[in-house]
Amino acid sequence: MLDVCLLGTGGMLPLPYRWLTSLMVRYNGKSILIDCGEGTQIALREKGWSPKPIDVILFTHFHADHISGLPGMLLTMGNAERVEPLTLIGPKGLTRVVGNLRVIAPELPFEIQCVELGPEGGDFDFDGLKVKAFKVNHNVTCYGYTMTLDRIGKFDVTKAESLGIEKRFWNLLQKGEEVSFEGKTFTPEMVLGPARKGIKLTYCTDTRPTASIKENATGSDLFICEGMYGEPDKLAKAKENKHMTMYEAAELAAKAGVKEMWLTHYSPSLNHPEEYAKEVKKIFPATVITKDGRTTELRFTDED
Repeated sequence: MLDVCLLGTGGMLPLPYRWLTSLMVRYNGKSILIDCGEGTQIALREKGWSPKPIDVILFTHFHADHISGLPGMLLTMGNAERVEPLTLIGPKGLTRVVGNLRVIAPELPFEIQCVELGPEGGDFDFDGLKVKAFKVNHNVTCYGYTMTLDRIGKFDVTKAESLGIEKRFWNLLQKGEEVSFEGKTFTPEMVLGPARKGIKLTYCTDTRPTASIKENATGSDLFICEGMYGEPDKLAKAKENKHMTMYEAAELAAKAGVKEMWLTHYSPSLNHPEEYAKEVKKIFPATVITKDGRTTELRFTDED
């Protein structure tokens, strides 16, 4: 299960009713934050979540509305007596950018590990949660992120018993480990059925529509995408500033065959994004015009 919260939905600058875009994903005791703009700490407080247990922060790019909240976040973590290392992942130059921001947060009781992405992105695994960064098209280097939780096939008790595998080894085989006992070797493939549908989440913002987004979002249970502009006459501005309209996001969602799309990263001039819901849903019906704090639990299809 993935616990997902879109902490803020604003772009460019925080507003009294809309914090800057950031996303928190919790899985198996781990917390992963995507972007950390001004106001992220307040959004966390409003949700009732703590910044102390954040294990990883992923950055899409280095515009201020996506990273300017980092120094304060680090100081809060330090004041909460955090000692565990914190991993930061982002575009090339991350180490330099973080170093500059830390001028106002120089002393921390925990280590910061910066991981810089390659030209096309990178792949990571956090206790079985696979994270892929992929290149998108903004006016600075920018990445989207896909999180995938695979699910192994169902354990076949009858087959395990017929092979004479003792119950004490079943859990190891379910975890994908090979077992050797009394001269015999048992592999997971011997007792597991075909892989079952997992969970997939895709997040992208500050970009024009790209083939990479469609490719990486294909089949996602949840696609979180910027809808900077809802006004029909803002397409030219979206192209000029390398952003996306709600309608372009909806077209991407339809092409990628996602289950549901949440729109985010609204322009400060977009006071009531819900006004455009009807027209956007004509393109992709499973569109949600989100507000700060929207939360969901992504579960396996047959999970209670």
